[in-house]
Amino acid sequence: MKWFVEEGSIVREIWGKADTILFIFAGASAEFALNKSVDWLYFTGKLPADPLGRLFSTVGYARQIVFSEYDDAMRAIRQIASIHQGVERSRNARIPDSAYRDVLFMLIDYSIRSFELLERKLTTAEKEELFNVFHAVGEGMGVPGLPASLRAWERMRAEHLQENLVKSRFTVDLYKQYRKQLGWYRYHLLRNVQMRLVPERVNALLGLGQGWLVGLLLPVYKFSRQLGVGTFLRNMLLPENYKMQVIDLDMAVH
Repeated sequence: MKWFVEEGSIVREIWGKADTILFIFAGASAEFALNKSVDWLYFTGKLPADPLGRLFSTVGYARQIVFSEYDDAMRAIRQIASIHQGVERSRNARIPDSAYRDVLFMLIDYSIRSFELLERKLTTAEKEELFNVFHAVGEGMGVPGLPASLRAWERMRAEHLQENLVKSRFTVDLYKQYRKQLGWYRYHLLRNVQMRLVPERVNALLGLGQGWLVGLLLPVYKFSRQLGVGTFLRNMLLPENYKMQVIDLDMAVH
C-alpha cells in the first residue's frame, strides 16, 4: 500500500495531534483575514456565514490528504481543484495563482510554527519533508509558480507576507464573526495564541501584541499533558459546535 505521506514521517506527527492542528488553525484564521484574495471566500458566502467552520474545513482537507493512501489523496486534491474551478465559473473570473500559493504557504509555515511552539525545534531535513508534502499537493492541484526548494519557499513566503496582506473591511468583519462564534474568553485566548504564533508582519497589521497570556499558560498546559489531564482541559475550552471534530482528530492518529 502506498501512502501519500509515509508512516513515520514528521508530517504525520505534526498533523496527527489535535493540539498542533488547533494552533495551525489559529494562525491560519489570522492570516486568512488579511489576505487580499479573501473576497473570493466572501463571494461564495461560506466564510462570513461560518468562518470557523470554513477554516476547519480547509485544515480538515489538508489532514485527510496527509493520512490517505496515495490514490485517495490525489482524488481529494483534484476534487479541491474542481471545487475552486466551479467558483471561478460562477464569478466569471480567475482566483489569483498567488491565493493558492498563499494557502499552501500558510499550511507549511504554521505547521512549523505550531509544532515548534508546542513540542520542539524541527531539523532542516524535517522542514524539507514538510515542504515536499505540500509542494506535492500544490502540483496535484495544478498551482503554477511553486518554489522548487525549502530555501526558495522561505524567500517566496517572505515576499508574499509583504505583498499579499492588507487589513480591510473583510478583516474587521471576520474578527467580529470570530468573537461572535467563540464568545469573549475563547476569542481572547485565540488572539493570544495568534500573538505568539504569527509572523511579525501579520501581528503588526492586526495589532495583536505580545501574547503574554499564552506565554504563561503554555508551560502549565505542557505539564498538564504529562499528567494526562491536558486533553481534558483543552476540551473544556472548545466550542460545543467543534468539540467532537477536535476530539476525532486525536482519536484518528496513525
